[in-house]
Amino acid sequence: MGEIGRLLTAMITPFTEEGAVDYRQAQQLALALLRSGSDGVVVAGTTGEVPTLSHDEKVGLWKAVREAVGNSGVVVAGSGNYNTAESAKLGREAEAAGVDALLLTVPYYNKPTQEGLFRHFETLAGETSLPCILYNIPGRTGVNMMAETSIRLSAIRNIAGLKEASGNLEQIGQIIARSREDYRIWSGNDSDTLPILSIGGYGVICVVSHLVGLQMREIIDKFLDGKVEEAAAIHRRLLPLMVTLMTVASNPIPIKYALRELGCKVGGLRLPLVEPDEAGAAKIMAEVRRQRIDLVVPA
Repeated sequence: MGEIGRLLTAMITPFTEEGAVDYRQAQQLALALLRSGSDGVVVAGTTGEVPTLSHDEKVGLWKAVREAVGNSGVVVAGSGNYNTAESAKLGREAEAAGVDALLLTVPYYNKPTQEGLFRHFETLAGETSLPCILYNIPGRTGVNMMAETSIRLSAIRNIAGLKEASGNLEQIGQIIARSREDYRIWSGNDSDTLPILSIGGYGVICVVSHLVGLQMREIIDKFLDGKVEEAAAIHRRLLPLMVTLMTVASNPIPIKYALRELGCKVGGLRLPLVEPDEAGAAKIMAEVRRQRIDLVVPA
């Protein structure tokens, strides 16, 4: 398996004024994110409003971003959903589109058992030669993938690691301690990046890196260089932005609003997501304007 990278941006999906996927803007945004510190992008994940994208739109996005990025960065396809058979098909098509890895979320709504989660991911990994990153986010899926299940799955060689958004450092620590040596843990919560690095985590799959990617990169690099207090100072400076983008409204509402207000042509949202209310919008931009923005807005 190739190197996937420590800082990946969970990229929004740009839409035209008519609500269609804007593939050109997706290409331009991906390149801008790579220039502002990201090792790669996750395309058609939940931040990319994947539940509202058609099958063809997902595949089209993977192809378009891969074409634009070339060898300059990693492209991870958000190909996993509740339906095991459909996820397997999407994974095969993502591999054919030339992506570097797959992001596979814990199935949602019906709350599978831990054995069901294991078999789901075992099946999906067996359908591809690509590295697979699992994604545990119990606040959205309604089910937590327990440490024992994650550790079991780490024995499957092309399961490269886990995006962990449980916020449970005890659970995450157990996974790091008992999984195979090259099994990676990426923080799934921007604000948990430094704490997870401190217990042996690898990096972050990030939303705030749309705006402050170079500074998120600096947190990781300074921590790895042993400059922990300097990394912590950057973390503390960015923490209000991380919290604002995750609490004013459901992700990706705040980040997409902020990008548009900064002049990035990303379009609106697809229902059932709607724009933030007036108070929420003011709070988002007050915090964004307080920070140093790393993104050079694509034309």
